[in-house]
Amino acid sequence: QSGSNGNSIYVEAAGVRLLFDAGISGRQAALRMAAHDRAMHDVDALIISHSHADHVCCAGIYQRRFRMPIYMTRATHRAIRRDLGPLTDVRHFRSGDALEFGAVTVHTLRTPHDAVDTVMFVVACEGKQLGILTDLGHPFERLARVLEEVDAAYLESNYDADMLENGPYPLELRERIRGAGGHLSNDESAELVARCGAKQPKWIALAHLSEQNNDSEIARETHRRRVGRDYPLKLARRDGVSELFRV
Repeated sequence: QSGSNGNSIYVEAAGVRLLFDAGISGRQAALRMAAHDRAMHDVDALIISHSHADHVCCAGIYQRRFRMPIYMTRATHRAIRRDLGPLTDVRHFRSGDALEFGAVTVHTLRTPHDAVDTVMFVVACEGKQLGILTDLGHPFERLARVLEEVDAAYLESNYDADMLENGPYPLELRERIRGAGGHLSNDESAELVARCGAKQPKWIALAHLSEQNNDSEIARETHRRRVGRDYPLKLARRDGVSELFRV
């Protein structure tokens, strides 16, 4: 699931099973894994991107119930320590580190999102790369280069500018979302993909859509106008289990 109400993305490669973020309940995560004949107890590691609740609120439950180690930066751990309950296996990394899991390497890259030490991820295995690129703050040059390097990506497309402006959120929150530490709009996401030109990823899964300020068809149509109707756009669901996408 990827959306403003909770995030957790599963990646499997070369026999390694990883979860990125823990913003949905342990029960829901287990049910959604089971829908694809996978089991939470088989996950090798939980990797946390940042301290906001929609990405980390159930991390303690995941570890205590499913016995998986948690990887996060030390600053993120300090920010959420009191909220997660007792943790027995936390492994710290620094933003910019590469985490090794057998044949899989997870590259951690800092983003300007407005949490402590927020990171995005590039998962590399056997010559292929997958980007997990959400909670980005604003378009920045390293992000544009990553999109040209990966074979596929989950890419934040959080809000439609008109829906945000005319929606129910107070001005302060609207300014935070569209500010330098907030989220990418549909237009910003589409422009980043279009800039890749011939180096575009093989597919993009639109991710982290807002419930109040976006719509899946509006997000798709915004991208189609910039990258063409034949470009393979997928959708990371915000309210249920998605299909398994292959790189």
